[in-house]
Amino acid sequence: MNTAVIRAIKVSDNPVVETIIKKVMTEYDCVGEGYSINDPEVSDMFGTYNKSGSAFFVLEYEGKVIGCAGIAPLSYGDSDTCELRKMYFLSDARGLGLGQKMLSTCLTAAKKLKYKKCYLETVDRMNRAKKLYLKNGFEPLSSNMGQTGHSSCDSFYCKEL
Repeated sequence: MNTAVIRAIKVSDNPVVETIIKKVMTEYDCVGEGYSINDPEVSDMFGTYNKSGSAFFVLEYEGKVIGCAGIAPLSYGDSDTCELRKMYFLSDARGLGLGQKMLSTCLTAAKKLKYKKCYLETVDRMNRAKKLYLKNGFEPLSSNMGQTGHSSCDSFYCKEL
């Protein structure tokens, strides 16, 4: 029986991770200026997150990479604050409890890297994601933190670690 495995990203995962990000962002109509689909890092997630203060993970289920997420320092934010980035799952992977496993993995990594807070940005229409964040102690914020370049995001959250 196959199970879900969360592991660190490898260089060879870059193409499938890019596909997942673009597919999910398009599904939620998060294309155009101000969305992370346009971030230069999307085509090289391994290279972007293979550095101090960052971690990026993929979710394998039944032998296929079906999701991803990572943490990195919040751009132009406090040094003790990381950002949860690029947490996306293909539609078939949703509702299986795998988002909780991935989020827990990222938060554990953030704590190991000595971050005190975890920030994230999303869009209001990603309802399942928002429920997951709230269930895990993320508090809604009235405005963004740092300077992520994601001006089209409309929902902001932060959690004390």
